Amino acid sequence: MTHSKTSGFWPVASALGGNLLVTIFKFVGFFLSGSGALFSEGIHSFADTANQAFLMIGIQRSSKKADAEFSYGYGHERFFWALISACGIFFLGAGVTIYKGITDLQHSVAVHISPIIFILLFVSFLIEGATFIIAFRAIKIKDRSIAYSLRVGDPSSIAVLYEDGVAVLGILIAFLSIALTYLTGKHYWDALGSILIGVLLAIVAVILIAKNREYLMEKSMPEEMRDRIIKILESEIAIEKVIDFKSSTLDFGKYRIKCEVEFHGPALIKSMYRDGDLKEEFEYINNDYDEFVRFCVDYIDRVPRLIGSKIDKIEKKIQQEFPEVIHVDIEIN
Repeated sequence: MTHSKTSGFWPVASALGGNLLVTIFKFVGFFLSGSGALFSEGIHSFADTANQAFLMIGIQRSSKKADAEFSYGYGHERFFWALISACGIFFLGAGVTIYKGITDLQHSVAVHISPIIFILLFVSFLIEGATFIIAFRAIKIKDRSIAYSLRVGDPSSIAVLYEDGVAVLGILIAFLSIALTYLTGKHYWDALGSILIGVLLAIVAVILIAKNREYLMEKSMPEEMRDRIIKILESEIAIEKVIDFKSSTLDFGKYRIKCEVEFHGPALIKSMYRDGDLKEEFEYINNDYDEFVRFCVDYIDRVPRLIGSKIDKIEKKIQQEFPEVIHVDIEIN
């Protein structure tokens, strides 16, 4: 499965536009009502908008081509900016909303509720739901479980999926807390809604921080891909066994592998004389010792080139089946 350089662009772009619009709606609702839950939701959407701007920066910068300074490219930029985004969710989104909820819980705050508040929440729900569906479709891998898709999917799209999932849930919580405040006349329902939204944001932030940390530490390729590549190596007659195999993620859907193998020397020689490459030399030597010595010297020089040619063919075979493996380094034990 290959991935474009702009993987995650459309989910992030749609979420950026949608959250900017929703942020405005929620703050309008807050100024009309004074609801702490709506304020928390406004901060939540503002944080999401800023975070998705960071994700967009990461996607754009990760597409830069490799140069002398970064020989393996700029793929980790995607994960760095996604990490910054996750930290923003934790400190700005969760921190501010929990603080606001605790403050409102300690001090009674008048909440002015009108039908326009529920209309704004409903419109926000539709927008957040639409961007959530876009992100879900982007990360869902055909014939695979959702858990697998979340484990190996593009972290930018997954960040949008989690953020908008919590946003949808947050709107429902805000709706319920405002409705309970209206029905009971008790301000603490609104404050509790704000705190609960903040806790959900903190949980999502920790999940995203952990995921991007894995990629920045050069997480290995998926296990099934690793096993298949090892089988390709072991199927080669020239390779006796794979001693060591390492892989790392360069960008989403782009990998580097480095392995150490035990070469089977006799198999290489047999392939030469099977093709008749040594017949001419044998006839030329004709029991001449000096010619035999010259042949040995020439042959020793030929062996490294033969091994190098064989390694090149193996690398091409791996990359034909897995184009996402950008760099292949095979070393001989």
